[in-house]
Amino acid sequence: MSNQSPWILPAGIDEVLPSQARRIERVRTRMLDTFDRWGYELVVPPMVEFIDTLLVGTGADLDLDTLKVTDGLSGRQLGVRADMTPQVARMDAHSLPPVEERRLCYIGTVIRAKTDGLGGSRAPMQVGAELFGSDAPEADVEVISLMTEALAVGGCRQMTLDLGHVGVFRSLVRAAGLDEAREDQLRDALTRKAVPEIRETLAGWSLGKRITGAIEALCSLHGPWKETLAKANRLLVDLLDGEGQAALERLATVAEAIQARVTGEVLVDLSELHGYHYQTGLVYAAYSPRMGREIARGGRYDDIGRVFGRSRPALGFSLDLRELLDGEDDAASRQTVYAPSRLNDEALDRAVADWRGRGYRVITTNSIPDGAPQLVAVDDGQTQTWQLTGELDHG
Repeated sequence: MSNQSPWILPAGIDEVLPSQARRIERVRTRMLDTFDRWGYELVVPPMVEFIDTLLVGTGADLDLDTLKVTDGLSGRQLGVRADMTPQVARMDAHSLPPVEERRLCYIGTVIRAKTDGLGGSRAPMQVGAELFGSDAPEADVEVISLMTEALAVGGCRQMTLDLGHVGVFRSLVRAAGLDEAREDQLRDALTRKAVPEIRETLAGWSLGKRITGAIEALCSLHGPWKETLAKANRLLVDLLDGEGQAALERLATVAEAIQARVTGEVLVDLSELHGYHYQTGLVYAAYSPRMGREIARGGRYDDIGRVFGRSRPALGFSLDLRELLDGEDDAASRQTVYAPSRLNDEALDRAVADWRGRGYRVITTNSIPDGAPQLVAVDDGQTQTWQLTGELDHG
């Protein structure tokens, strides 16, 4: 017989217990209020869809992350959403009437078929916002600024922002004449910043010395935005085509505007290629010194709506609300007051309602902890009232 507990949960799936659940709900409400003040409307994509529609277009990159089940009604294969961004793009392109610009936000649990290898959750609570219809740098600055404000609402006010642009790498790939297979191989090595592997790979392809040096240099082009972009222009200027040059210019414009809005450091990393096939331009991520890891990411994905009949500029970001609050105590928990549990005592019922109306948690029970603030009956000889005894924490 197995010694394994019958109550064990699948790897990467966990419970949300009361203290964290209360904090999640409070921060969730504040984030949605923030999105609303910025003009982003809430949508709720479906938890499951037919797999052939869920993974259409750019959503196909999510195939390995998508948990698949069989629909008992139709017999067709369903997919449980692993990322809501493609769903929201479809809603903009297919489910909502055309407008010049649209701002949408979302929040909900997504399910991943596998862990990230680091013991991460397979059921993150994904929060995100998407802006459709603008390819201007002002839109990039708006979405990144909203991302930083959402993180501040979640309690993360100190962060480092990392900006990149996939257009620089793609420009160098074109200059090197690489086919799709070699491009993917190189992209994977760059994402891991595996410099020895990159050098060995490029040497085996017998590319020109200057283009080889430029590609290798991408791993070192990481740091404060002004210095990094100045170095990039010196090293890459005559190897980049128009798209590559425009990418560096866009990075400079956005980085300068963002640095004026945030107190944290703004960095540029030209080897940052997360979601490479998914993204079409600027990419960005926020890192927390307190948690020592990435806490939000986003970028442009201008062609995502094409398969739904409405290809237009698009960008956004997402974060895991539960990961953002991981390890935080519920410091804002309300003070608890106890009252005896009685039937047909109108004076007690009024007193309980009064204290709840003041914002206190009032628990009616006949198992009141010793020394806890509680309502007790006071009889002045004519009427009976209920008054509080014990010390309340007003801190």
